Amino acid sequence: MGDSPDDLDGPGLDDEEPEAEETGPERRCIVTGVVRPKAELLRFGIAPDGTVVPDLGHVLPGRGFWLSASRDVVNTAVAKKLFARAARRQVAVPADLADRIEALMVRRCLDAIGLARRAGQAVMGFEKVCAEVRSGRAALLFAARDAARDGRDKVRALGAGLTVIDLFDGAELGPVFGRDAAVHVCLSPGKLARRLIEETRQLAGFRDGRPGEPAGTV
Repeated sequence: MGDSPDDLDGPGLDDEEPEAEETGPERRCIVTGVVRPKAELLRFGIAPDGTVVPDLGHVLPGRGFWLSASRDVVNTAVAKKLFARAARRQVAVPADLADRIEALMVRRCLDAIGLARRAGQAVMGFEKVCAEVRSGRAALLFAARDAARDGRDKVRALGAGLTVIDLFDGAELGPVFGRDAAVHVCLSPGKLARRLIEETRQLAGFRDGRPGEPAGTV
């Protein structure tokens, strides 16, 4: 069912022309009214059939609609029909939009690790990861969240000062390397490592409701 833009309200919405929101390096969340850099927000577009779709890569044509990277914010936008208000037209919004966004965020992160592996910038396995950390060639560590704590603690101690990400199960990390499971993974310095630090931080914020909050351990 489509949402009607009539008598909907929410902070951060005004009467400026749609094109005005698509200029500059920052965007305004249509729920909270908070202005943040684009990289810290979630972008949405409207498909030809009028359905609101997530645009995490910021590539869809047309006007975008922006939300703080929080599950609660997304659910508020859906419940209060704020996409329709912002679009000034009827739109269809999936009831499970927040779940779809989280699944897409996870997929983007795992795909980026896969790109790093194919580029020779990612290795897995406790001994290999420890060797990379000791040599100073590791910029980012992944520890499977369902792995034994002692192993994770050893890698963390060895990589003091490095960002350690424990958002994924071993069964999620494993297929990236052609395995059933992977416990320890590290990435070399570079664009993909920087991208993953940003995107995993956003994923963590989406889950715990603190979008854009920096942390040494994601």
